[in-house]
Amino acid sequence: MAEKHDLGRKGEELAIAHLRSLGYEIRDVNWRSYHLELDIVARDGDELVIVEVKSRSSKSYEHPLEAMSNKKIRFLINAADAYITEHDLDIETRFDVVSVIFFSKTDFKLEHFKNAFYPTIS
Repeated sequence: MAEKHDLGRKGEELAIAHLRSLGYEIRDVNWRSYHLELDIVARDGDELVIVEVKSRSSKSYEHPLEAMSNKKIRFLINAADAYITEHDLDIETRFDVVSVIFFSKTDFKLEHFKNAFYPTIS
């Protein structure tokens, strides 16, 4: 289990470096409120960006994006709503996913999916 946690942490570090290289302002990392959690909260110009980081080893048969179930998306929308409420924000918000596939400790493929999904009104 520690190896999976280390993989996730390394994926988040790479995602943060990637976002900063694009000029994003990182507001929060691993923000929590009760059972809700957001991996990365950033600002890209006039938008708040909620970033979910999905890391996998190349041994995994599942692409990291395949882990984005409807349940996970609802969880992220609820967490983003809590974050926006807690910080009293009135800003356009988008949801991105950063996928990191590790082939070795130093060899990886990072993909950034902007607007990976859109929240729906239920």
